Amino acid sequence: MTQLTLALDTLWRRAPHFARLAWLARFDRALLGLLAIFAAIALLAPWQLGPSFSFTLASLLQIAPYLLVSVALAAYLKAAGADGLIARVFAGSPFVMIGAASLFGALSPFCSCGVIPLVAALLTAGVPLAPVMAFWLSSPIMAPDMFVLTAGAIGMGFAVAKTAAAVGLGLLGGLSTHALLRMGAFPEPLRPALQAACSCSTTAPLRNAPTAHWRVWDDAGRRAAFLRASGDTAWFLARWLALAFVLESLMIAWLPAETVAAWLGQDSVWAIPLAVLVGVPAYLNGYAAVPVVAGLLQTGMAPGAALAFMTAGGVTSIPAAVAVWALVRRAVFAWYLLLALVGSALAGLLYQAVLSW
Repeated sequence: MTQLTLALDTLWRRAPHFARLAWLARFDRALLGLLAIFAAIALLAPWQLGPSFSFTLASLLQIAPYLLVSVALAAYLKAAGADGLIARVFAGSPFVMIGAASLFGALSPFCSCGVIPLVAALLTAGVPLAPVMAFWLSSPIMAPDMFVLTAGAIGMGFAVAKTAAAVGLGLLGGLSTHALLRMGAFPEPLRPALQAACSCSTTAPLRNAPTAHWRVWDDAGRRAAFLRASGDTAWFLARWLALAFVLESLMIAWLPAETVAAWLGQDSVWAIPLAVLVGVPAYLNGYAAVPVVAGLLQTGMAPGAALAFMTAGGVTSIPAAVAVWALVRRAVFAWYLLLALVGSALAGLLYQAVLSW
């Protein structure tokens, strides 16, 4: 018994991090939310339990490569001491970085949930919030394959307008965020759970960034820092993304995109504002929405409302908002939603005005 006690005590001392995670799991809001949702499904709609579990698992496996690469990159930069160097690079020319991030985001193949791990890696490395916000907003709207699909199903003009909306929304978000940062807003965008893995702040001086030690595995302390940062970030993102995917599975099953879009099929002065208000919280899978919106346009839906709806639904939705809420502080989250709402409305209004002119 004494030997067993000593063995357990040694195991506890050697793995305090995992023991702490196991203890926190009992009180974790994301895990409690997952358990509550699955329990409610089992009681109220047991036939949905299997599809929701399968969808969540498949979505996590699909996003796992992006998650692992982003987590490993952020942890490596932290352990190597290179986060300050990267932040200094992005601090050189904010306007160029915002423009590049907006353009790159419009051409990247990330969805609103898939972009979360990469955003977490960038913010953890100390990249200023402005270019990250530009990429964050523009990325889910358009991708190369989405451009081809949209052009074929709806038309080249609509595809070009959607791409312009992606770049424009990124520029709007990046430039306005940069202006607020200069006034002292958002000093620490990440929540404390992820901020603990970051040694620098977006407002900290970046000129005295330390020299990076790239051979992380040569130093025991840096190896430990890499493993600790990897575990913290991966655990944090995985459980909140799992909760987001469960919600997404329920919205697909009970609130299909074609049902929501049909509510917006009337051409009126309220079409664009209503499309934004419905599109921001509603789940809208870009690929599934293309034929639905194409059919609604043929039945009289205003093109500006269609663009506003697809833009708002692509930038943020309830599943994506859950992941964003877990990642950043409340002020940044509110600013992110406001940018999505205003930017989507402006995109729809400008597109409708151009077509009318």
